[in-house]
Amino acid sequence: MNLQENTRRWLPKVRKMALSLPMALLAAMVLVGINETGHMRSQDAVEQMAQGQATRGDVNILLQGMLDAETGQRGYLLTGNETYLEPYDKAVANVQTNMDRLRNQFMGSPDDMQEFALLSRQISRKLAEMELSLRLRRQGNEDAWKFILNTDVGKEHMEAIRKHAQELIARSDARMAHGREQIEQSLMLSRIGIATVTAIGLLAFYMYLRQAQALLLVNQREQELLERERDRLEGLVRDRTATLSELANHLQQVREEERGHLARELHDELGALLTAAKLDVARLKSKIDVTAPDISERLKHLTETLNSGIALKRRIIEDLRPSSLSNLGLTAALEILTREYAERAGIEVETSLEPVQLPDAAQLTVYRMVQEALTNVGKYAKAQKVLVSVHAYPTHVSVQVRDDGVGFDPATVRPTSHGLAGMRHRVEAAGGRLSLTSRPGNGTLLSAVLPLQRAPAEPHKTVAAHGV
Repeated sequence: MNLQENTRRWLPKVRKMALSLPMALLAAMVLVGINETGHMRSQDAVEQMAQGQATRGDVNILLQGMLDAETGQRGYLLTGNETYLEPYDKAVANVQTNMDRLRNQFMGSPDDMQEFALLSRQISRKLAEMELSLRLRRQGNEDAWKFILNTDVGKEHMEAIRKHAQELIARSDARMAHGREQIEQSLMLSRIGIATVTAIGLLAFYMYLRQAQALLLVNQREQELLERERDRLEGLVRDRTATLSELANHLQQVREEERGHLARELHDELGALLTAAKLDVARLKSKIDVTAPDISERLKHLTETLNSGIALKRRIIEDLRPSSLSNLGLTAALEILTREYAERAGIEVETSLEPVQLPDAAQLTVYRMVQEALTNVGKYAKAQKVLVSVHAYPTHVSVQVRDDGVGFDPATVRPTSHGLAGMRHRVEAAGGRLSLTSRPGNGTLLSAVLPLQRAPAEPHKTVAAHGV
């Protein structure tokens, strides 16, 4: 009797344990099937996205090659200098190479091939038009090539090329979007499948281990492993965050160095070219009859154009790397920046600037912050008045930019806003902190606090130097 009772008591449990194994096998087979299906669909989608990305890149390279060819052709037409034909010939050869590569990519798509044929026809027309102009220029037929240059034929060809290229890019983007959609569907399918299989597996696991005495111990061990893994992952996140911060600081420094290098190149090379052009204009004035109204007007316009180019070059150089900051100090550089901004934007700018002692990198941080803040005021604030202040305290330096514009809700600013994110990163990299205060209709206050670092020797002399 006892044996029969024990048998009746344990038989359902044995059956449940026996049932859990087929359930686990079924769950494993379903999971494998879902993973294989998702893998194949994702692989196809990745191939579509890769092809679309390659097509987009080749089309953009093709457009750039046409622009380079047109630039070289126009340079030769206007100057007669054979050196302009080198980039022209190189660009034409690259265009042909890109055309062959795109043709191979579109072989399997009749619709894309049809659009590519239209693009190829327009490119052939444009190349023929440029080659005709070059041939007429070499033959000395001035009226013919100038007539071609002044017509809208080249512009129409380039517009048609851009139109067909944009259509191909749009189709490649559509393929990429379709690929992303397939990947999302595969991920959703895998998610549902994994959730289902997990539920089945948990049920089988529960049925199999319900009577096991070691379940609690296993759970405790798993919890300990999870906690250790969490601690390890948190440490990895901290290390990775520190690494990314260092990398961002390095990239910021490299960017400033590249801006400085570009500013020097513009100053040396472009400045020399513009100065030489002005000297040539001055020589022309002394050698030709300037009393003729047409000639006098042309020379005057040319001189004004060169002066505008020189002024533009100076403004670009100052935007890239403010020479006033390294030559005159932070206070003078900010005065020049705010004065030029007020003249350019037509906004009243008041300043309250105190000489401060900051490292060169921190001074550049303050300058870029004020520059970016003024740019944002001009774009969005619709302000009538701006106040820029820099004040020194015993332990820190305070920098504020306040406007009386329309203001906004800071909660609506996305964390990935590049302007504000760039300023925040600069200030934090210098050891400071950035805060933004604004409300619709009450203007905006951008404030930064940077630690004050005093020089170890001759502090009074350093202050005097900054004051100059």
